[in-house]
Amino acid sequence: MLASVTEHLTNSVGSHGAIAVFLLMAVDAILPVGGEIVMLYAGVLAAGALSQHAALFGIDLGTGLGAYIALAAAGGLGYLVGALVGWLIGVRGGRPLLERHGRWLHLGPERMDRAERWFHRFGAWAVFLGRLTPLVRSFISIPAGVLGSPLGSYTVLTLAGSMIWCLVFAGAGWAAGSHWESVHSALHYVDYVVVAAVLGLAVLVLVRRRRSGVRSAG
Repeated sequence: MLASVTEHLTNSVGSHGAIAVFLLMAVDAILPVGGEIVMLYAGVLAAGALSQHAALFGIDLGTGLGAYIALAAAGGLGYLVGALVGWLIGVRGGRPLLERHGRWLHLGPERMDRAERWFHRFGAWAVFLGRLTPLVRSFISIPAGVLGSPLGSYTVLTLAGSMIWCLVFAGAGWAAGSHWESVHSALHYVDYVVVAAVLGLAVLVLVRRRRSGVRSAG
């Protein structure tokens, strides 16, 4: 089943180029559809490791740095659009929406409670950190709206986090070249490394917030 999903995603990116990257990443911002595979394959195409090239509105993007930036930007912007839709769903629907349809949105009570603790612990940084964390990134958009994350900071931090994520994974695809499938099979190890890095950053944010609180209290 995993092979068929991977094939479907890569065929979509290969056939429809940047538009497919944009749309798939928009969906991935709300429901996990394999954004890692999408951006890895986009990087492979940009590197010129395969015979086909990605296109944008019928225009061949070719290969090289320009194609890499265009596809990474398509992924980051698509993710931002999907994240804004998720935020709006959360604002309009609130907790009653999750109570009624949480199962279909992959946001049951446990995930919602986890998201609430995440926001409570990290504040505004929860959005940025969440976009870089594999186990959180696709489940933070709707809770952000439910929990009242300010639209301005939410948009900026989402764009920053998603662009970094897309650039990194497209870069990994570029580096992998024709061996990208081997990289994909080992992707869960990369996820562990990313989680460790994000946790390190989260600890740094917490330490700074606590120091700031101590200084304010003093």
